[in-house]
Amino acid sequence: MKVVPNLLSLLRIVLVPVFILAYFADKNDVKLLAVLIFAVASLSDFLDGFIARKFQATSDLGRILDPLGDKLMMISVLVCITVDAIIPIWAVIVAGTKELLMAIGGYVVHRVSKGAVPQSNLIGKTSTVFFFFVCVVLMLFRDIPSGAATGLISSALALMLIALASYVHTYIKYMKSR
Repeated sequence: MKVVPNLLSLLRIVLVPVFILAYFADKNDVKLLAVLIFAVASLSDFLDGFIARKFQATSDLGRILDPLGDKLMMISVLVCITVDAIIPIWAVIVAGTKELLMAIGGYVVHRVSKGAVPQSNLIGKTSTVFFFFVCVVLMLFRDIPSGAATGLISSALALMLIALASYVHTYIKYMKSR
């Protein structure tokens, strides 16, 4: 059972180029196939975490593959909808910077704690789900006015930044306790 979460994370990584190809291959305004691929990737993220926790099937490889798959898919979705001029480029920059900071913070904690990785929290999970819904809306309803699209992605990014602050707080608390 230990291998299943890693396979799901690998699936998510493999789906990144498939998503990009589907997104740009679809000449319609509605990117239904890309949305379905994104939904499968998001579901695999939920499932790999659930299985890993329920069956104590975590691994060092999974601690790398899971966030890597998440970050690659998230940035790919943002880049695609930015290239399509649905959202402004600064949204990709903000999200990319947030993810880079999360990766650096996670790495530092991992090194200092000799292997421990802080668990995700409710704010982080909520921001991930909200991000998913916002991206789906932006891909399916392409006639949304640009101001509304920017407002939606700004809301998702604001929640992601709140999650970042929450994780920074957790990291600092953890580091002080060592």
